[in-house]
Amino acid sequence: MSDPEIIALREVIARRVRSDDIAQRRRDIDARGRQYKLAADISVAPVTANGVKSEWTATPDAETGKVVLFLHGGGYVIGSLDSHRHMISEMGRAARARTLAIDYRLAPEHPFPAAVDDSLAAYRFLLANGIQPSGITIAGDSAGGGLVVAAMLAIRDAGLPQPACGWPISPWVDMEAIGNSMVSKAATDPTVQKAGILDMAKQYLNGADPRSPLAAPIYADLRGLAPMLIQVGAAETLLDDAIRLAQVAGAADVAVDLQIWPEMIHVWHIFHPELSAGRRAIAAGGDFARAMMSRGSRTGF
Repeated sequence: MSDPEIIALREVIARRVRSDDIAQRRRDIDARGRQYKLAADISVAPVTANGVKSEWTATPDAETGKVVLFLHGGGYVIGSLDSHRHMISEMGRAARARTLAIDYRLAPEHPFPAAVDDSLAAYRFLLANGIQPSGITIAGDSAGGGLVVAAMLAIRDAGLPQPACGWPISPWVDMEAIGNSMVSKAATDPTVQKAGILDMAKQYLNGADPRSPLAAPIYADLRGLAPMLIQVGAAETLLDDAIRLAQVAGAADVAVDLQIWPEMIHVWHIFHPELSAGRRAIAAGGDFARAMMSRGSRTGF
């Protein structure tokens, strides 16, 4: 039986007016995020993390030594702390951890690898402030989901210890949009389409190799990365991105839990106030993050 909540949500998304102007798109996604109010028990505090504009959120039961480092989505071109705060704070609640969300630099003003550099800087900030790697989950959605893996690669290549785990949501890991689902799921995905993906990739890459491992982690050697929970909706054009990422990670002996959620659309978690499946997905991710952060530095489940 179809989920009536996702049917209603699709109708809302279909009525959205989409602008071709980047500045307007940035205003629109931020306005949609701000329409969701935070729970009364969530504290918010701005911080600069090694030069990167960032923000702490926490609930009263958050363990101070546990942190979800969050990397927002938006194709590396749009999105901000405002657009994702309501989701990030509830992800922290589910993980019983504080969250540090970063407002990494956006393309086209700051193309690849600026977002990767900012993510690594934020991770170094956490380590410098006494957070143990085993107490850190790196999470992100869409472009931020791909950035989760890129950040873990940059952490490894910098000689730093891995976090406890990664939590990529609807990850975008293919700058060329060649996955079969980009076509086969085009009619069911109300948010992400091939032409839009390729335009954002062009702005982000700014002439860089579209198969650069830090831009398209499916072309990276993922050996040594921390365990990952990959969540993706069955209705997404990015479904194959998630599946291919799980295959590449698993082949590199990275422990991977791939969850494909029936009927769900791109980053359905962000609609959790009106979508019970979004709340369940956040809870499942929080359970995973909490379990991994309680196990220390193990490389498996």
